[in-house]
This record gives sequence, C-alpha cells and structure tokens, in this order.
Amino acid sequence: MSSEARPKIGVAALVYGPDKRLIIGRRKSPIGRGQWGFPGGHLEYGESVVTCAERETLEETGLRIRGVRIAAVAESVFHDLHMHYITLFVHCEMQDPDAQPETLEPEKCEGWEWKSWDQIKTMANQGGETDELFAPIINLLRTQPDFGNEI
Repeated sequence: MSSEARPKIGVAALVYGPDKRLIIGRRKSPIGRGQWGFPGGHLEYGESVVTCAERETLEETGLRIRGVRIAAVAESVFHDLHMHYITLFVHCEMQDPDAQPETLEPEKCEGWEWKSWDQIKTMANQGGETDELFAPIINLLRTQPDFGNEI
C-alpha cells in the first residue's frame, strides 16, 4: 500500500458560542465542495489534536478558541478520490464569547454561520445522495445519532 492510500487524520473544531450554536461554513475545497463543514484541517506532524483545532480555527475564522477535549471520531472514505480520513471532532470554547468569525480563507470557504445541532441534524436528514453536510459530519451522525444532545 502506498503512503497516498493510507488514512489521513483530519481535525474538526466544534466551536460553541454562548448560545450553544456552532460555527459552520460552506466548503470550496475539492473534497466536499458546496457542503457545510466545521473549521478544521489536517493534523500536522508533532502537533496535538487540540492544538490543530485551535490553529485551524484561528487561520480560517480569526477566532481564538480553547480546545477542551476530543468529543467524537468519524471515518470517511472518498472512493472517487482514493482518500480515507479519520476525523477527530474537538469540543472547543471561544476565548471571547462576543467575537464573530471572519472568512480568512475565501478560496476554501464561502463564509461562516452559526447553527444549532438541531439545524445541522435537519440538514443531515434531508441529504440523501446530495448531502448538504461534509461526509465526516454525516458519518458522525449516522454512527452517533444522539451526538450533540448533551450540549
């Protein structure tokens, strides 16, 4: 198996605002183009999962957050791209509860919005073959349908 065929580690930041809604944005990158996803990206060599969530969120939204804990894990295989990801979802808190996300990487994201878990789950249930949500979120909710209810 070549190194390209090995699973990659993705990190998704579950950034909760004071009203328990999460930051989510519509992706522009080749994987998941047009789908909604949380701030995040690839885990870099030597980087902790929590630090990755904090770094990616700052780079993408300008928000300073504190990663609290790994909250969930999802597995996604993108057969057409020959890619396999293990995504670690990190529960995060904003350092400034009044701060608002900015679109700092417009080539990767159309913009950020605040959505509740109920709204996100409704999007997941309407998906079908043309899911509105990025595959790791869909796979998380398929394997853990009650995820987010405890928040």
